Amino acid sequence: MEGSNSESQPVLILGGGRGGLAFIELFKNEPLFHVIGVVDQNPDAPAFALAEVLKIAVFGKVEDALDACKPCTVFNLTHDEAVSDVASEAVGASSVIGGLEARLIWQMVTQLKETRSELQKSQLLNQSIISHAMEGIILINTRGTIIAFNPAAELMFGYSQDEVVGEHVGLLMPRSDRVASDGFLQRYMRSMIARIIGTEVEVTALRQSGKSFPMSLSVNKMAAGDDHYYIGIVSDISDRKKNEAAIKRLAHYDGNTGLPNRTLFFDRLRNSLAHAARCHQNLAVLFLDLDGFKAINDTLGHVAGDRLLKEVAIRLLKSIREADTVARFGGDEFAFILNDVENEGNAALVANKVLGRLSEPFLIDGEACNIGGSIGISMFPDDHVDMDSLIIQADTAMYAAKNNGKNHHRFFEQSMEPVYL
Repeated sequence: MEGSNSESQPVLILGGGRGGLAFIELFKNEPLFHVIGVVDQNPDAPAFALAEVLKIAVFGKVEDALDACKPCTVFNLTHDEAVSDVASEAVGASSVIGGLEARLIWQMVTQLKETRSELQKSQLLNQSIISHAMEGIILINTRGTIIAFNPAAELMFGYSQDEVVGEHVGLLMPRSDRVASDGFLQRYMRSMIARIIGTEVEVTALRQSGKSFPMSLSVNKMAAGDDHYYIGIVSDISDRKKNEAAIKRLAHYDGNTGLPNRTLFFDRLRNSLAHAARCHQNLAVLFLDLDGFKAINDTLGHVAGDRLLKEVAIRLLKSIREADTVARFGGDEFAFILNDVENEGNAALVANKVLGRLSEPFLIDGEACNIGGSIGISMFPDDHVDMDSLIIQADTAMYAAKNNGKNHHRFFEQSMEPVYL
């Protein structure tokens, strides 16, 4: 039989039915036994076809087989004990297995074959599921060595399975995260206390190209005997993060100018006032209303008006510090937060800078457009400590500036008639 060696035990099978076929299949890759012959009076016995493929001798008579194959171990699967007696005379009773013992072994072989078949089917099914899974699947051992890497993971990271199997999983992480990953594995194996196992976390991963991307990671453990492994289910969430950022931007920023909107302005002002109170600092709130914008919007149209507002936003941003805020409050109105201003003089300097930049002509669709602005200013804590009151005061001062000739700024005064938003 092919694959046999000098140290394996030769076996003669008496009976070429289903039992004989099962024994040949069992022993064909077994290094301790090798089948050297099969006996059956039926030339169409099921075991004969496989025996011929494996180059195992076939016989029609027991006597001929015993003469050709001894010494050997004989398995009598014929249910005829007289045949066992014949075999015993040729090879010795201790080398013959028959009767109940042979039937028991045959049942065991049959069950083993069925179990092996089911196991193979299960393995093929699992391999198919893993290969066709939309999520990436990565298997590592307790040392962080990659054991398996499915096609979805190959597509995600840009590596082939052959390139990563046997490598440390840190290959798929930014350098700053590799030490933390090793520390987690070591702590878990010492304490068996799971912090991320069984949960989904967001991490930063690294493609073969060196480009990082946000990834969702779900880790579970498995054991095979004394060996422990970790299965990571991974998904590229780049698109999801972009969508979340876009939704957040729509909620907090003006779609035309890109400046913070009213919602974000109120949130920042609330935080700035709390900080100013803790640090005993002054803060200024400015309200700006453009002068002359409506005429341009009506003459050149809304598209040109939107372009003009974009250019205005650029100039306003250049007029303040990075720590300050300018927001589009609505229409052609803008609001400012000037943090940590020493006095009214500092706030006036910013207001004059804004008006100076607005006084320079804007070129929109080849047309020179001239606008101005009216600015109202309220001061924390001198004018008020309440956010809503400061906003009303700045708006009131802005209307006072507009009613007093436009294109200049006014500080809030208690004598001004309040304007409610």
